[in-house]
Amino acid sequence: MRHKKIHKRKTEPDLNYKSVLVSKFINSLMVDGKKSVAQKVFYNACDLIEKKDEDPISAFDRAIQNVGPKQEVKSRRVGGASYQIPVEIRSDRRITLAIRWIIDASKKKSNKEFHTFSEKLAQEILDASRNQGEAIKKRDTVQKMAETNKAFSHFRW
Repeated sequence: MRHKKIHKRKTEPDLNYKSVLVSKFINSLMVDGKKSVAQKVFYNACDLIEKKDEDPISAFDRAIQNVGPKQEVKSRRVGGASYQIPVEIRSDRRITLAIRWIIDASKKKSNKEFHTFSEKLAQEILDASRNQGEAIKKRDTVQKMAETNKAFSHFRW
């Protein structure tokens, strides 16, 4: 090993729900270092979820668990050809991908249906917690890709 081991930073839990996962989500949602704006957006989305008679944190946790993929493909070059090799995903990467996909799916929602980003985010979290929506489609695509390339799994390093 040539380099010093990198230590993971501990993320502080958020103020309202005392959850590290919520704090990571808010940090991913943040743009240009404006954390207070990201917090406002997330907490407004939680309020909207609560108005629909669901517990926002349990819906959020379910959404993250549902969207997180089990496998993904990585490119590996073997003898001049590149192969897509299916690889199991570590739990921290699974959470990171789930967060990223939920935020991206929220950003892609049309402005005709929803007026604010908080509404888009709340709807995407609810959809993901019910195994529906754009983020779930993304997960299914990645899983399907890993399934179709199972024949190359013997190239794993």
